[in-house]
Amino acid sequence: MTGRNRSTLGGLAVLALACAATPAPAQKQYGPGASDTEIKIGTTTPYSGPASAYSAGAISTTAYFAMINDQGGVNGRKINYISLDDAYSPPKTVEQIRRLIESDEVLFLVNPVGTATNMAVVKYINQKKVPHLFIGTGATVFNDPEHYPWTMSWTPHYASEGEIYAKYILSTKPDARIGILSQNDDLGRDYILGFKRGLGDKASSMIVSSQTYNTTDPTVDSQVVSLKASGADMFVIFSVPKFAAQAIRKAYDIDWHPQEFVSSVGSSIAGAIRPAGFEAAKGIISAAYQKDPADPQWRDDPAMKAWFVWMDKYNPRVDKSDYYGPYGYNIGYAVVQLLKNCGDNLTRENIMKQASHLDMELPLLLPGIRLQTSPTDLRPIKQMRLVRFNGERYVLFSDVIESN
Repeated sequence: MTGRNRSTLGGLAVLALACAATPAPAQKQYGPGASDTEIKIGTTTPYSGPASAYSAGAISTTAYFAMINDQGGVNGRKINYISLDDAYSPPKTVEQIRRLIESDEVLFLVNPVGTATNMAVVKYINQKKVPHLFIGTGATVFNDPEHYPWTMSWTPHYASEGEIYAKYILSTKPDARIGILSQNDDLGRDYILGFKRGLGDKASSMIVSSQTYNTTDPTVDSQVVSLKASGADMFVIFSVPKFAAQAIRKAYDIDWHPQEFVSSVGSSIAGAIRPAGFEAAKGIISAAYQKDPADPQWRDDPAMKAWFVWMDKYNPRVDKSDYYGPYGYNIGYAVVQLLKNCGDNLTRENIMKQASHLDMELPLLLPGIRLQTSPTDLRPIKQMRLVRFNGERYVLFSDVIESN
């Protein structure tokens, strides 16, 4: 072999080693519903039925994805968000979730709404190993990575929120006589569980009456009349917006004026306060974790300014005073960031891996509140602040409160 040939072979060997040392580009990996051009996501929400006010959340998230698609999508892929009506009915939810997973073949689910509705499908979804993300309920059962490792809530836990109200009452009026109206399902029971936990051994003496309603009931008038008759001077409402509005209005109409508390999920100005009447709702206390567009302190906030521009262009169907306008925007923002974190590995396994390691700020969360998850604690939002309705808008009056 000549020196020239040896030199050529040596050069080829060096080149081969150099090529071997250079990592190959990561290959794209896709699960159902993902491709080079599309990411298919599904949800269910009550566009009809007793909780139809919640549909503004899905409408807003859909509008957020429309903006992202107009900007070119996520890593060049458009989001196809399939949002189906389940009328807040568990049997209908089962039907629609099966359709999304088995027929539409979505990559994952985002923010299906309701406690009883999600309860009806959580085992099936986890058996199918489909990410069940940012679901619209704060029931504690949905933070159970051991049994439901594919499920993650969005709303701060109802029990923790109930405990916050109880501790506030103990600190401000320890001799209060409390009447409670709650939804007769896991939503209401979770709130009451935390509320009683917060009152501790004083719960039995302070709670003078507790009434429930079913979502099929036409009104809660009789329950409110009974609560007034109990002599309660604190009225705690753990309900969805429709029945919160009825309860607030009825109390006002029968000249009952206790200090009222309304759970965050039933506190929407558009869905509950305006239907009840601003005067009837004045002084109500609730809890919040996202910015209120009506609060003047956010007037010059860049994120809020961007939200108003987006509302005008992409989301005119939803009232700017509706709690679920910022709610759906925040969820859309979080999903897009999650997808960016996934890169070209759009498998269900990687979606869930990234979702269980979140640490991010969102544009419309209150300062000091951020999304944080871990494989052992899948609650993304763990903090809230108390707010009071002043007859026009909610006003913050507490520091950030951590929920355990």
